[in-house]
Amino acid sequence: MLIFAMMLGLVSDAISEKVDSLRKGKSEVIERNHILILGWSDKLGSLLKQLAIANKSVGGGVVVVLAERDKEEMEMDIAKLEFSLMGTSVICRSGSPLILADLKKVSVSKARAIIVLASDENADQSDARALRVVLSLTGVKEGLRGHVVVEMSDLDNEPLVKLVGGELIETVVAHDVIGRLMIQCALQPGLAQIWEDILGFENAEFYIKRWPQLDGLRFGDALISFPDAIPCGIKMAADGGKIILNPDDSYVLKEGDEVLVIAEDDDTYAPGPLPEVCRGLFRKIPDHPKYPEKILFCGWRRDIDDMIMVLEAFLAPGSELWMFNEVPEKEREKKLTDGGLHISRLENIKLVHREGNAVIRRHLESLPLETFDSILILADESLEDSVVHSDSRSLATLLLIRDIQSKRLPFKDKKSTSLRLSGFSHSSWIREMQQASDKSIIISEILDSRTRNLVSVSRISDYVLSNELVSMALAMVAEDKQINRVLEELFAEEGNEMCIKPAEFYLFDQEELRFYDIMIRGRQRHEIVIGYRLANAECAIINPSLKSEPRKWSLDDVFVVISWGE
Repeated sequence: MLIFAMMLGLVSDAISEKVDSLRKGKSEVIERNHILILGWSDKLGSLLKQLAIANKSVGGGVVVVLAERDKEEMEMDIAKLEFSLMGTSVICRSGSPLILADLKKVSVSKARAIIVLASDENADQSDARALRVVLSLTGVKEGLRGHVVVEMSDLDNEPLVKLVGGELIETVVAHDVIGRLMIQCALQPGLAQIWEDILGFENAEFYIKRWPQLDGLRFGDALISFPDAIPCGIKMAADGGKIILNPDDSYVLKEGDEVLVIAEDDDTYAPGPLPEVCRGLFRKIPDHPKYPEKILFCGWRRDIDDMIMVLEAFLAPGSELWMFNEVPEKEREKKLTDGGLHISRLENIKLVHREGNAVIRRHLESLPLETFDSILILADESLEDSVVHSDSRSLATLLLIRDIQSKRLPFKDKKSTSLRLSGFSHSSWIREMQQASDKSIIISEILDSRTRNLVSVSRISDYVLSNELVSMALAMVAEDKQINRVLEELFAEEGNEMCIKPAEFYLFDQEELRFYDIMIRGRQRHEIVIGYRLANAECAIINPSLKSEPRKWSLDDVFVVISWGE
């Protein structure tokens, strides 16, 4: 009887220990073909949302999170997220990605993709940690089945991580991508919404697939072969699987070639018979010449030297970049030089320095705010570890700038703005700031998606939702690592880029055309037309349906294209 009681006690202790292990998140995860996230950051919520949307069509997937936090705390934070996981299961485990035993606990070798999140430390510390995690992953004895997507903070640290990780590693340099995107959006208003649509899994996104029935077809014909997708490039069977964006019409698809498209989902499109199109020549209007621009940066980002180089590539000679922040002017040149910028070699832009606090009205009033073509409100590096404080500062700066501009700018004729402002006739304050927004573009860098509603509802600024866009890019590359080559080219200052072009490049006013006809005319400019925004619409439509249906177009409409950069 005594022996039985002792055995019962041992079993009870074992069960208690097992339950305690489960509660603390130390038990082993028995999963395969899952996505593993290593680390915890304020991007995690957006990342889980995108992965859930991506797996919705298959009834949901499994995401495992390994972080140096208490399991119950992680589960509570995930439970507070303001969206449905749509069938996707999220399993949390407490541990360190630097410890092989902890990695084994989350079935690291059986994961189909591993995402390494940047930590909340400064850029160099975060990237040093990412490097150690990659080293730890290369030490997994069983090997890795999936690829590794590493969120980097500084472009300069990327080569070392790739060198250590080899072909398994895909890097997304978050800060650098957002800096470049902000500049693209400042020079082309409306581009932020288009990127948000394409990077997320809720609308149209990139897919690569093989279609044997297209072998032997010219790309110019393959372009209009998909009623529910828009081909953008070719992944060549030869040349190491190189992806060519926007190839020549004369390129003939070969056996093994795959087609890169923009589509709603990977199972929503297939090639069909060639539609009837008007292939007549259209007048070739040259792109509008570049004129010198005057741009203001409010705040100091750690990659500001890279942003200046991107501006140097995009802007016309004689342009000015005003830099307004709290970094003492004497320190700025050293910071820029240390970052690799040769100020003396700038040919197109002249730097103008002003020192001040962007949330103090008196300091802002010392600037000629009514004279800038574009103003970029940057998430200042001094506050980048606090999402709430950073967004509050950006919002305060935005409202102050718009109010100062509205007091200085002459008002437009009320008739010309009545349609745009019809939803806000109750507020003369908002109307005045919107009239100011018609004169100059402001791009605000927003870290928290909840701040978006405060910015977008007033229509006084465009915005770049940086954390959410980075999460979208991480999720997209986790689902298909090949897409990283596409994103890298589209975000670079050279090669193909996403552009918004005026309707006069493709049609006459009130001309009746199918969308396919416009795509054919776009090819005469070596562009791929992927969508449009009508004159009275707030959002662009990417990969429109009913491409064969004719409709009347206005010269006030604009088209979204993939075009070779100038």
